[in-house]
Amino acid sequence: MDRVRTALTFAGSDSGGGAGIQADLKTFSALGVFGMSAITAITAQNTTSVTAVFELPVDLIAAQIDAVVTDIGVDAVKTGMLSSSEIIRAVAGKIREHGISTLVVDPVMVAKSGDRLLREEAVDALRTALLPLATVVTPNLPEAEVLTGREVTTLEHMREAARMIVGLGARSAVVKGGHLEGDAIDVFYDGTRFLELPARRIDTTSTHGTGCTFASAIAALLARGEPLEAAITGAKAYLTTAIERAFPLGHGHGPVHHFHQWWKQPPSS
Repeated sequence: MDRVRTALTFAGSDSGGGAGIQADLKTFSALGVFGMSAITAITAQNTTSVTAVFELPVDLIAAQIDAVVTDIGVDAVKTGMLSSSEIIRAVAGKIREHGISTLVVDPVMVAKSGDRLLREEAVDALRTALLPLATVVTPNLPEAEVLTGREVTTLEHMREAARMIVGLGARSAVVKGGHLEGDAIDVFYDGTRFLELPARRIDTTSTHGTGCTFASAIAALLARGEPLEAAITGAKAYLTTAIERAFPLGHGHGPVHHFHQWWKQPPSS
């Protein structure tokens, strides 16, 4: 019997359940991978706002990583909210220490509500300490602008941003086009060629946690042994259906439907 594949997320906890650790673990489970977590921060948030953030001590974050990797083992890691340079450098150090070679970096900077989740002082650490370790980096357009220091408002800008991110040391990048008008076109670049990943735009407010879900889906599929391009296209398909089949929750940006394969409608009351 094949062994169980595993994925580990380093991210913040979302009390509303739609993003962060909660979205990551749901995605891992939905895609047939055993999910584990190293929580970097606890947030009080819902579909409308983030009302409080508490960063966990760096030694506790490191201890969580050590506990999981040394006992259970990890096939892929996904990073999300790493709010300070100290946390980023500690996480990067543990990735190197444990020889983790499959890493999906979601450079989380701002919540869907607009609340900032990455300190400005941490951007340089993200660029220099973490990106060079990444198998793939998955910024949206505002995040790509911060990482590259350039405007990213067109497909050609997205191509250039992906090229620059790979130039920072990442093996590949997916610049997500959800903030553009029209179809949601993402641009993938692996250092050699570009691939456009189009999807029709879905008219919905259920978009909380889309970035977390996409990156976690890539990590899960890589953990299962999928080639990089197949993992990215598979993650895009999974997320598109999760958005399409989402049900209304809350008064702001609700979550996607991570388990759409098993229950297609909200449970009856």
